[in-house]
Amino acid sequence: VQLQASGGGLVQAGDSLKLSCATSGRTVSNYHWGWFRQAPGKGREFVAAIRRSGDITYYADNVKGRFTISRLNAKNAVYLQMSGLKPEDTAVYYCAATSTASYSSRYNNAETYGYWGKGTQVTVSS
Repeated sequence: VQLQASGGGLVQAGDSLKLSCATSGRTVSNYHWGWFRQAPGKGREFVAAIRRSGDITYYADNVKGRFTISRLNAKNAVYLQMSGLKPEDTAVYYCAATSTASYSSRYNNAETYGYWGKGTQVTVSS
């Protein structure tokens, strides 16, 4: 599975941004999907995830209510709509995919995901 994240940029606090993750070679609905981020000097942090079924989503507490993960099968893409951005949201954002069966207990663990795209930089100025 080849993944390509895009949509990052430099925005001001309070702005919105929508990240996209395009896939090639595989059907997006066959995988569970996650978004992670990594700030300078920090480890990779879970942001949001969506189950293969598309009907269950998960969010980190610090983005809940501000970020929305979604999937569009027709475009074979996964999205992360981010609103109310804060300077602490500044990071490189990565999309990831997995076909693991035991997803509900592992969705927020980066090691669960076997496929990763190159990240896209999001910078939020205060």
